[in-house]
Amino acid sequence: MDARVSTLDFAQWSTRQLAQVEQALSDWVPADAPAGLGEAMRYAVLDGGKRLRPLLVMAAAEAVQGRVEAALRAACAVELIHAYSLVHDDLPCMDNDVLRRGKPTVHVQFGEAPALLAGDALQALAFEILTPEGDAVPPAIQARLCRLLAQAAGASGMAGGQAIDLASVGKPLTEPELRAMHRLKTGALLEGSVRMGAACADAVDPAALRALNDYGAALGLAFQVVDDILDVTADSAALGKTAGKDAAADKPTYVSLLGLDASQMLAEALCMRAHGALDVSGLADVGRLRALADMVVKRTH
Repeated sequence: MDARVSTLDFAQWSTRQLAQVEQALSDWVPADAPAGLGEAMRYAVLDGGKRLRPLLVMAAAEAVQGRVEAALRAACAVELIHAYSLVHDDLPCMDNDVLRRGKPTVHVQFGEAPALLAGDALQALAFEILTPEGDAVPPAIQARLCRLLAQAAGASGMAGGQAIDLASVGKPLTEPELRAMHRLKTGALLEGSVRMGAACADAVDPAALRALNDYGAALGLAFQVVDDILDVTADSAALGKTAGKDAAADKPTYVSLLGLDASQMLAEALCMRAHGALDVSGLADVGRLRALADMVVKRTH
């Protein structure tokens, strides 16, 4: 396949992949968990969000001709981790937010303790989904996927970045410090999505794997830069979450550090870096990964 795909092809591909992911999430997130827990879990995950991380998993898996069942499970697992992190981030002890994906946050809808438990249960479910019985996903691939997801979500990834974020409120950060924080807080799970997609293949050429890692790192940072831009240029209705909350909380952002124009230029440069990584990957089927990088930088919410 040509390295570039048409807008129509990408839209049709995205629609197909998202339909599979939504159906699988609906099937795998239990409605009958005790004492209303299932309702809170499904509220946190279903019917909302861009599903960028699952799309990255699926596109990377296709690029390396990975196993379809492994890719679907990895796509759902990474979305469950993302959803759990949002539930916990929105809690009063963290960001204390009341709007997410255009609706009340989980703790506003169900209460703080049920929200905490829903996040815990979603995190556990992610790893259960990655380790099915039977031979649909070979044990070696299961182990790689679990390790990659744990690394992306834990102290050396998302949780560590969130800890830095909370400790940085009201403090000036240099650009390298801000980049390091976002590389963990946001970038690790996005880069991890690409890595997990690649891990769905039995084997990948080391040079191609390095290129995919470079792509994921550039895209992960670009996503956060654009997030910082949208926090000051979009309204809450468009974002589906509270606009301007970073400035209100005195959190360091790329816009507060570099300014709006320079931040937009940085996002474009990171997109070009992601494209460049794909160009040297040696992989034929990277058009959808390329389109996803463009989508990240050009998004309006």
